[in-house]
Amino acid sequence: MEIFRLKLLHDAWLIFQKDIRQEFKTRYSLNAIFLFALVTLVAVSFSIGTFTASADIKSALLWIIIFFSAMSGLSHIFVREEEKHTADTLKLVAQPTGIFLGKFLFNLFLLFVLELIIVPLYFAVMNFEVSGVAVFISVLLLGSLGLSAGATMTAAIISKASAKGALFAVLSFPILLPVIVAGINGTKIAVKQVAFAEAGSELQMLFAYSVVVITAAILLFDFVWNE
Repeated sequence: MEIFRLKLLHDAWLIFQKDIRQEFKTRYSLNAIFLFALVTLVAVSFSIGTFTASADIKSALLWIIIFFSAMSGLSHIFVREEEKHTADTLKLVAQPTGIFLGKFLFNLFLLFVLELIIVPLYFAVMNFEVSGVAVFISVLLLGSLGLSAGATMTAAIISKASAKGALFAVLSFPILLPVIVAGINGTKIAVKQVAFAEAGSELQMLFAYSVVVITAAILLFDFVWNE
């Protein structure tokens, strides 16, 4: 059992490294995510203004930008394997669970890099402030975990379909809606409150969602990947 776990982690790490190297060669997902996020941020700032919108609206807009930016690039993680006809080779050299974990880590990495750039820009451009910084960071991290897990599993499901881009957004939205709602509510609380207790239900929701989705994905990914 210990050898199996070590092999699983080894497969996941190798796939993560492979995807990182491929991404920095092509920069497909990075360019798609960052360009969409920047264009959306500029459009939002010019359309609603930086001082007229309430903190609640700004909290919602932040998560909308993060969600749709993620939808523009996270699906490529499995689509690329199908387009380059490397999926069959990947099935031979790695376990399905290791493949999912490696792809999940890569999507999580992409989302963290996006947020590291977009969130400070959003705060500056939209004149957005939060009182509970620790609460906001916790909500952002847990929300990113849930978004990456759900998006990775959905990307695997639609990778063999003909209309991949359209299907990914359509299928992802109902699956990831709880994360978006909890993230918006948690951010609203972080704007007004500092104590973790005030955002306890939102943080628990995000954590429980991430655990359930990751567990379900690990259990079901073998059937999805080998279909």
